[in-house]
Amino acid sequence: MQSIKRLDKLIKNICFCLLIFLSHSCIPLRVAPIIEGDKIVQAKKFKKDLPKCYGFVFEDKKKADEFYNFINTKYNLKHSNVDSNVPIVIDNKTFYMSFFERERVTKTLNLIPIAVDASLQNKGNDPIFEDNYTSRDGFWYIIISVRDAEIKDCLDPSNPEQAIVIKHLKKLKDEYFMTTNYVEAYLKMK
Repeated sequence: MQSIKRLDKLIKNICFCLLIFLSHSCIPLRVAPIIEGDKIVQAKKFKKDLPKCYGFVFEDKKKADEFYNFINTKYNLKHSNVDSNVPIVIDNKTFYMSFFERERVTKTLNLIPIAVDASLQNKGNDPIFEDNYTSRDGFWYIIISVRDAEIKDCLDPSNPEQAIVIKHLKKLKDEYFMTTNYVEAYLKMK
């Protein structure tokens, strides 16, 4: 009777451990931010290789270089300094916009393939899930910074022009996502 109780307790413990193992079988190593719409962030904190300024960030669901092509066509830049210091006019005042395209990834460690391969190796077999130990999903983001003629960060919360700049960038983002033919964006400016 005692051995049956111990066996029952052992089975419960094993089931409990398996349940914990299965519920935590994917351990996130790095998590990409989820940005619904857009957000003002400190660019350097968003991605370490960015400048120390505030940025207007949104997830870019279009193909690579689409935003570059959009800005190039909209402002008729002829592929010259498209991603830095693009002059934009907001309320009859000139500002200078720069943008960066960056990828952030979610990377997870998958414990079940590791456990299965360890079990196979203990039995003398070769591992079959080596390529599945980690998984990676990437998301691309556009980070826009705006400065004025005195090189002040216009997206800084203490800047009095932050609200009008954000309003303009929101319109620019919406236009980017709604436009498929970028010549149309250029013609809208004329």
